[in-house]
Amino acid sequence: MAELKYLRGFGNEFSSEDPRCPGSLPEGQNNPQVCPYGLYAEQLSGSAFTCPRPANKRSWLYRILPSVKHKPFLPAPCGNLTEKWDEVEPDPNQMRWRPFSIPKSTEKLVDFVAGLHTICGAGDAKSRNGIGIHVYTCNTSMMNKCFNNSDGDFLIVPQQSELLITTEFGKMMVEPNEICVVQQGMRFSVDVFGEARGYILEVYGAHFELPDLGPIGGNGLANPRDFLCPVAWYEDREVSTGYSVINKYQGRLFACQQDFSPFNVVAWHGNYTPYKYNVNNFMVINCVAFDHADPSIFTVLTAKSTRPGVAIADFVIFPPRWGVADHTFRPPYYHRNCMSEFMGLIKGHYEAKEEGFQPGGASLHSIMTPHGPDADCFEKNSLAELKPERVAEGTMAFMFESSFSMAVTKWGLETCQKLDKSYYQCWEHLCSHFNPNWQPTKHETTQNPGQMQ
Repeated sequence: MAELKYLRGFGNEFSSEDPRCPGSLPEGQNNPQVCPYGLYAEQLSGSAFTCPRPANKRSWLYRILPSVKHKPFLPAPCGNLTEKWDEVEPDPNQMRWRPFSIPKSTEKLVDFVAGLHTICGAGDAKSRNGIGIHVYTCNTSMMNKCFNNSDGDFLIVPQQSELLITTEFGKMMVEPNEICVVQQGMRFSVDVFGEARGYILEVYGAHFELPDLGPIGGNGLANPRDFLCPVAWYEDREVSTGYSVINKYQGRLFACQQDFSPFNVVAWHGNYTPYKYNVNNFMVINCVAFDHADPSIFTVLTAKSTRPGVAIADFVIFPPRWGVADHTFRPPYYHRNCMSEFMGLIKGHYEAKEEGFQPGGASLHSIMTPHGPDADCFEKNSLAELKPERVAEGTMAFMFESSFSMAVTKWGLETCQKLDKSYYQCWEHLCSHFNPNWQPTKHETTQNPGQMQ
């Protein structure tokens, strides 16, 4: 396959046309009486028409046939994709999952849609307020089938094997250590190259944005120029046996049939597009004196709520970086949080729990449930010589953080059979170091930053 080309930037006003049809974008207007090449004009709106200009999201697609030409939608099997947050009793315990199993192609062919499994979530797609967290495990490409999410945006995090994602806007190759976002209403199909696994953060009612930088200034974290958007590509293909459009609507799946490929967009323009990002391009901001900066400095994308400074969901990464903080316990500290924290591991060993947290697995620390380094990590790092060191080399962990209180599904708690019920034991060996007769050493008296002022 030829190397794919992309357009650069985040939220830009892009224009693209398939080079096989030069001049296919109308000049000077969106909806001419007759479009070039006999195409149909169709607008895809990602926001209300009356949104303020900075929040207004829409694109114009110029296609061989409009998307309205299809048979009626009918209910389709949902498998383990769900929005039933009350199917099991609430459980506030710390949770950790071993790597989720990928079905063997010799036993059963499972494509991206059939391989979607909901782990946890909250809120309601009907009221356009909430999130879902899913994992996908699949072994075959989608054939004459595409997926359309009417409920919200999909942020897809591949963990094993790359994905070739064909959208109405063009194609994206997304590899582990890259992410992609397919926004609400965009039709896409997924090709895989062997056994594939990854994570999905679904957000209802908001779109992902770059976080505000505040005192950081104009540059840093995920820079807009590193986001890539596909260029226009079309196929004019009739499918006499039927092409299936799978629609996720109000938490359930529906399917309709049509006799042509939906990827028939010859040209498009607008600011509402799918996009991808390589997390290796993240510009890390970190402490260079003592103590920890809050992990919000590792936010790649955020989906804002109506409350200022409070996110429906943040996508946060923990990339390789230098650790140089003096007089500081450097791994993540013990913590209780008013947010829910779902973590996944793409590769390597997470510094705070090197043994039990594995690539392709996950953990969930619910609102106000305590968590932090395991006993071995605490003991080792309490005595470590503090010198500049590389942290998380060869590792990429991430977090979906949300202001919603997560409900875990029956699949996540029981069916998947990957829940590590011994997780709590990683803290069992923490012991008291309390000494009522403690006196600071000379080194601690002279070097402690609080004593140096």
